[in-house]
Amino acid sequence: MALDHVNVFALDDGDGWTVVDTGFASDRAKAIWERLLAGPLAGRPVRRVIVTHYHPDHIGLAGWFQSRGAELVTTRTSWLYARMLVLDEQDRPVPEAVAFQRRAGVPEARLQRYATTRPFNFADVVAPLPPGFTRIREGNTVTAAGRRWVVRTGDGHAPEHATLWSLDDPLVLGGDQLLPGISANIGVYPTEPDADPLSEWLASCARFAPLAREEHLVLPGHKLPFTGLPLRLRQMAENHEGALSRLLEHLGEPQVAAECFLPVFKRRIDGPEYGMALVEAVAHLNCLLARGQVSRSLSAAGAWLWQRRH
Repeated sequence: MALDHVNVFALDDGDGWTVVDTGFASDRAKAIWERLLAGPLAGRPVRRVIVTHYHPDHIGLAGWFQSRGAELVTTRTSWLYARMLVLDEQDRPVPEAVAFQRRAGVPEARLQRYATTRPFNFADVVAPLPPGFTRIREGNTVTAAGRRWVVRTGDGHAPEHATLWSLDDPLVLGGDQLLPGISANIGVYPTEPDADPLSEWLASCARFAPLAREEHLVLPGHKLPFTGLPLRLRQMAENHEGALSRLLEHLGEPQVAAECFLPVFKRRIDGPEYGMALVEAVAHLNCLLARGQVSRSLSAAGAWLWQRRH
């Protein structure tokens, strides 16, 4: 992955710890945790793991901590997605995944490589999740580290993504919903090819705006803590609105999703980032379709051709 880290947080509960997010399930990550548990965490047990969302860099070691006696706390959607995906191991992409790539206009040579290569599986980097978790949802209050935290959920990057807002000081645990400087990936996947996560993301930014204060110190899932959350929320929304405007201009002539990287990202993309770019390009196209600004039709090759409505 281009992003080489994930931020995790240990909240001091006195006789033990609440950990927020975990990192991948890998020998390296487990070794890091063992050093932390024996050193800075003073040998006290992790009694609870709060997972902000189901992506593997955040939930990867949740099951490992559960096997050592910790309680898993997350949203129902996150648990269901992770539990489903960790049990769904594939040696080759399923036909629906190949069809999704074809609909997106992936070139034939790349499509054939994809169809014959073992895909990314959750089970590769997520520890088995045993049955049983504690649900949190919008508006719930959680106590940890001597503070009361209210749960606020967002969508777009991941459905029902939990953020935690302290009621006792200006701290916010933002996960990937509230990031500084970089944008969370907003993607459409074969599981729900006509989804519109970008509209959900923009709605979440608008929903968080009245809660945000300049003095909030946001502890994000990646990169460094930051203040200035009201401006950051506006920037995140404006970033995508700008991409939508450039994309709409690009669609004066029919285009497939794989030909839309330049207007969306302002650069051409190939290599390891191609898959992430493809699902985000589809998300922007689906958003324009939901707004009634574009139409689409199938080409002879079976790809969606997108065009601006005149």
